[in-house]
Amino acid sequence: MVRRDDGWDDLLDDLESRTDAATAMGGPERLARQAAKGRLNARERVARLCDEGTFKEIGTLGGGAHPAGGDPVPADALVGGVARVDGRPVVVIAEDFTVQGGSIGHVNAAKRLRLAMLAEQERIPLLLLLDGAGERASNIFERYPFAPNDLQIVADLQGQVPVVTLVLGVSAGHGALTGVFADLIIMTENAALFAAGPPVVAASLGVQVTPEELGAGRLHTEQSGVAHNLAANENEAIGMARQFLSYLPQHAGGELPEGPDGSDIGERLLDTILDTIPTNHQKAYDMRVVLEQVVDAGSLLEVQPLYGRSMITAFARIGGQSVLIVASQPTVSAGAITAEAAEKATHFLRVAGSFGLPVVFLADNPGVMPGPEAERVGTLRAAAGMYLAQRAIRAPKIHVTLRKAFGFGSSLMAMNPFDRQTLTLAFTGISLGGLPAPGGADAAKASDEDRERMGDRQSGAWAAADNLGYDRVIDPRDLRNELIQALRIRSAV
Repeated sequence: MVRRDDGWDDLLDDLESRTDAATAMGGPERLARQAAKGRLNARERVARLCDEGTFKEIGTLGGGAHPAGGDPVPADALVGGVARVDGRPVVVIAEDFTVQGGSIGHVNAAKRLRLAMLAEQERIPLLLLLDGAGERASNIFERYPFAPNDLQIVADLQGQVPVVTLVLGVSAGHGALTGVFADLIIMTENAALFAAGPPVVAASLGVQVTPEELGAGRLHTEQSGVAHNLAANENEAIGMARQFLSYLPQHAGGELPEGPDGSDIGERLLDTILDTIPTNHQKAYDMRVVLEQVVDAGSLLEVQPLYGRSMITAFARIGGQSVLIVASQPTVSAGAITAEAAEKATHFLRVAGSFGLPVVFLADNPGVMPGPEAERVGTLRAAAGMYLAQRAIRAPKIHVTLRKAFGFGSSLMAMNPFDRQTLTLAFTGISLGGLPAPGGADAAKASDEDRERMGDRQSGAWAAADNLGYDRVIDPRDLRNELIQALRIRSAV
């Protein structure tokens, strides 16, 4: 290459050298240690998440020329910028654990703020890839500029643009706090998430814990409910994030994305559904089997499957249309709505409400979970939150009673057709009432004759259909076709 003698070659060489140093991350040894843990590095993660060749980094040289001198901190431990996922623009923020443990220095904080503000300004989704130690200890020696931080901006993004967090390593402190604002939080099996790490816990409480004991992915997806989905590995986590975004618009009020072209978007009868659902209400069945029959093939993404397991929440497509499904799960507590189930449903109903997704409710439950333990954990409070969330939905709402719906449980599942429902359906042979017949009879101290009459009255959909409690009573095999036709009502207007 012929060199110029007007000074440009030296300037461009300097730019190339600084860029190479910034993108080298923590260097070969630290990158090797990251790989030995079975984890991708920050730049590999961004490359896997985004459409090939679309990532444009912002702030690459941040941390490379501190005014007080000292060693450069490559990209100040944060890789971020604008890219595309399935052809649509997103903002990506990825903590780089190989540089000072992914900790947050002042330049790092400024980059986070800049990128979060960009997502807000351009009204595009934000993806947070967490693997960092939180606030950098050395920050105490520097003056921190007075400015808003990304925590405030990410909070403002709630309900405005989709936000997804992937916890791919150990995430503590500020990064973890920001991450929990997301619409979907995915953790890998070997990840951990906590407000303060083991050293802080030991110093403040005198308790010795490992990162896994403090905030492992399985703990947060099964017990605390802080995270939604557990992924076996990083590729699976990234795939979940991409699939989740595929159901949502770029921002509140935006158009729902079109589903991928496929052969299974038309109407069809559900020939095997009668073999799946027993007519005996005392027999359980797996609602997931029903969902797989109803939705477009390959489109089902269950969210928070390990928490509040008496209810299923899932995103899917029906006839090519993005929907949220909220469904009873009769294999767990007969589908009774627990505090955890209601909390889970409330979160995703709010997500659906913010972004205009239709909601399909499939009810087969004996009501809200009763009993001393249910009262102790505030089940009624959680149930009230779910009711408010479903009541606030302005996108199409479609309710189907499959076998039973009792008490407040029916209201939570949007059974009332005069509650802005697009359509309310029932299968034949359903049972309804304020209480299941045996429990209601016991509570009323009913005679044997009255008990029999109460049971008869709560059996069947005919009385409810007679007073427009349901718009239609249908053959279960027609369920998918009924849903497709109902979802087309709004789009045809």
